Amino acid sequence: MISRINALIAVTLFFCSPLIRIGHAQQAQTETQAVQVIGLAGLKENTKGMLIVVNGTLRFAYAKGITDVAAASIEDVVTGKDSQRVIGGKLGTVASIAAPYGSGSALPLLRKKVDTLTIQYRDADGALHGAIFTMPRGKADPIKKELVGQGAHTSVPILADLIKSLSDSQEEKR
Repeated sequence: MISRINALIAVTLFFCSPLIRIGHAQQAQTETQAVQVIGLAGLKENTKGMLIVVNGTLRFAYAKGITDVAAASIEDVVTGKDSQRVIGGKLGTVASIAAPYGSGSALPLLRKKVDTLTIQYRDADGALHGAIFTMPRGKADPIKKELVGQGAHTSVPILADLIKSLSDSQEEKR
């Protein structure tokens, strides 16, 4: 009798396993340690916490509470890589040389050690706000991609999407 039950359970799990994997894949979320440098209402500068995108919301959880920003209210989301892409090259070099008190030589070093995520959003009253987060290297781009996928806007397209659209337009010309 026990072997029949075990066989029934095994067969059930075998046929249901694809459904279980799909259910877990939809729950995938990008969560990372971050520092809110400035910008979120009611938080002190350099507040440490966890940044996560969940159910159309950018959530910053810190020791004393949680702050949520709806992805649909985000008018612009930009990462440090976006800034390097847009401002890099000669202009970026000149800007880093011209930075006051010799801090320009340290700027490229800092950008390589951490990622930045900058958001511009509207609150419930329609007032415009901005916030800057720093996080470990390589973590800002996935968060940006999730935010844009859940309704946030960006002034700098995601690099993978930009490359895809360029290749698609080249194929159409042929």
